[in-house]
Amino acid sequence: MNKTICVIGTGYVGLPLCIEFSKFFKVIGYDVRKERILSLKKNYDTNNDIGKNELNILKKNKVIFTDKISKDYNIDIFIITVPTPVNKKKKPELKHVVSATKKIGKILKKNNLVIYESTVFPGTTEDICIPILEKSSGLKINNDFYVGYSPERLSPGNKNHGLKDIIKITSGSNKYALNQVDNLYKKIVSKGTFRAKNIKIAEAAKVIENTQRDINIAFINELVLLFSKLNINTSEVLKAAETKWNFAKFQPGLVGGHCIAVDPYYLHYIGSKKGYKPKLIMPARKVNDNMSGHVVSKTLKILRTRNFKLKDSKILILGFAYKENCSDTRNTPVYSIYKRLKDKVKIVDIMDPNVRIEQVSKDFDIKINFQNTNSYDAIIFAVPHKNIFSLLKKYTKNFKKNKNFVIDIKYCLNNKKIDIIPI
Repeated sequence: MNKTICVIGTGYVGLPLCIEFSKFFKVIGYDVRKERILSLKKNYDTNNDIGKNELNILKKNKVIFTDKISKDYNIDIFIITVPTPVNKKKKPELKHVVSATKKIGKILKKNNLVIYESTVFPGTTEDICIPILEKSSGLKINNDFYVGYSPERLSPGNKNHGLKDIIKITSGSNKYALNQVDNLYKKIVSKGTFRAKNIKIAEAAKVIENTQRDINIAFINELVLLFSKLNINTSEVLKAAETKWNFAKFQPGLVGGHCIAVDPYYLHYIGSKKGYKPKLIMPARKVNDNMSGHVVSKTLKILRTRNFKLKDSKILILGFAYKENCSDTRNTPVYSIYKRLKDKVKIVDIMDPNVRIEQVSKDFDIKINFQNTNSYDAIIFAVPHKNIFSLLKKYTKNFKKNKNFVIDIKYCLNNKKIDIIPI
C-alpha cells in the first residue's frame, strides 16, 4: 500500500478499477458528478453494474470517493477513464479528457505516472494530452513524469468478460513508463497483458476493435434490407451460412452506445485530417444508423396490411438501453424508433426494468416504465434483457393469431403461439 492511485471517472470502467486496485494500493475515486460520489459513499452503484459483494470491497479497503482532488492526497498514479463521445457534428469530443488532464497537471509532481484508458484517435495522448500536462505542471515528460495508455475493453452488462478476464493492452511514453504500466495492470488482470510498441499503436488497436464490429454488423444489416426486398428470411439464411467453419457469426440489429456507434467517427476523423478519407467506415455507420427507420417502416407496413388504423394503433417498445442486460442509454437507437413512431400512431409505450427512469426523463424528455393500456396491437422487442422476457409474455397473452404481432430485432424469440416477425 505504498502508492496512491487516483481513478478519474467512476463509471462502468473506473469503478471496477477502484475495486481491483484497492486490493493492493490506496485508491481515490474522483468524479465531477456530485450525485455519483454521494451514491458511492453510500455503497450504491446507480448504474446497477457492480454487485453488493464487490461494492463491499470498496468499503472494506476504505476507497475514498471525492469530487475534489488536490495535492493533499499525495497521488502517485492517475488513471483517466472519462467519456469520449462525439458532438452533434459527429466530431470527436475530447473536452472531458482535456479537463481531466488540466486538473491533473495542476497537482502533478515528480515521478508521477498518468495513464489514459479513454478511447481516442491515434496521437491524442502524445499530441494533445502530454503538452497540456507539461504546460500545466511545468514538468517535462520522461524526465519528471511519465505517461501510459491502456485502453479499456469492458462491456456493460457482460459478466463473462470482466476487467480481470480480458487481456490488457499496455503502452508507455518510454521503456520505463511501459514497464510501470505493465507491472501495475498485471497485479489485477489474471488474463495477462500485451505490451504495445508505442502509445499510438495502443490507441489505434482500441479504436479499430469497435470499428471492425460496426462494419461487420452493418454487412448483416444490409443483408436484412436486401433480403426483405427478396422476401427471404435473413435469420434462416444466417443459420444455413453459419454451418461453414469459417463464416463469421454476426447478428443484425440496432447499434448504439458509447463505443461501437462512436469509435468509427474517431478513426474517420483522424484519417481525413491526415489526408486519407476512409471509404468503408462511414457507409457502414450510415447503414447501422438507418436500421431504426427500417424497423419502423416494417412495423407500420404490417399494421396497414393487417387492417389496423395507424391513428388508433397502440405499440409497446420493450427495452430502451442501448444493449441487453445493462442500464446504459447513451446513444440508444431505441430513441430513434420512438421518435419516428410517436407521430404515426396513437400510443407508443416504453418498458425497460433496467434503466433509471429519472435519468431517461432528464436525457430524453420522455416517460418510461409506464403503461397506458394492457392491449397492444404490436410489440417491438428491441432489447432482450434477461429480466424482460416475462414482460413480453405478459403483454402477448391476449394477442390474436394472424392479427397482433411482435417485431424481433435480435432474433432471440421462438414461440409458435405468437406471430414473431424478424426485422
